Amino acid sequence: MALLFAAEGAAVLAADVDGGAAAESARLVREQGGAAESWAADVSRSDDVRGMIDACLERFGRIDILCNNAGVGSTQTVVDTPEELWDRVMEVNARGTFLGCKYAIPHMVAAGGGIIVNTASVAGLVGLKQRAAYCAAKGAVISLTRQIAIDYVRQNIRCNCVCPGTIDSPWVTRNVAAAADPAAEREAMIARQPLGRLGTPEEVARAALYLASDDAAFITGSALVIDGGLTAQ
Repeated sequence: MALLFAAEGAAVLAADVDGGAAAESARLVREQGGAAESWAADVSRSDDVRGMIDACLERFGRIDILCNNAGVGSTQTVVDTPEELWDRVMEVNARGTFLGCKYAIPHMVAAGGGIIVNTASVAGLVGLKQRAAYCAAKGAVISLTRQIAIDYVRQNIRCNCVCPGTIDSPWVTRNVAAAADPAAEREAMIARQPLGRLGTPEEVARAALYLASDDAAFITGSALVIDGGLTAQ
């Protein structure tokens, strides 16, 4: 998302709980000729999120687009989910999205408008096996997206979310590697996709870019599904 938005002319503040990862994203943006800074933030902590928003305003002067893209997963049933894991998944996915919106929206209102793109998941639309906390958290992101869209439509703020399916991301790679038979696990993931492959981070980024663009000027409160047909079955 950082690379694609920067390529379209955005100045990017890349934020991550891992400051080194955020710095690397910013470096890659600058390497391709874009403007970028980095910031270390745990999005579940209000002080960190306020600091992130303040840093963006200090360095770039305004916030036109907010992408709430931080997230953590879980692979347990509701019975097997430790309470601490439930809390952490909800804190990062749902609370993190809430805090980003809470502290960015006032500046967007003052500037005359803005755009929010939240990262939800198909897990917020359908039930997935052994994803109790994750499904609950992503469902909350989708509902909050719709609610914010209605509350702030008159302030010229659009709020939408993307709902990826199985994306060939580092999290998926780690889960596959932890399986008893990693090759078989990956093949099983691919076999579940009607399009016959996993999605790519670039495809999700392009969907987010579309929602943040003028091409989507009549779209707010929507959940854009990018899942290779997974939820159409």
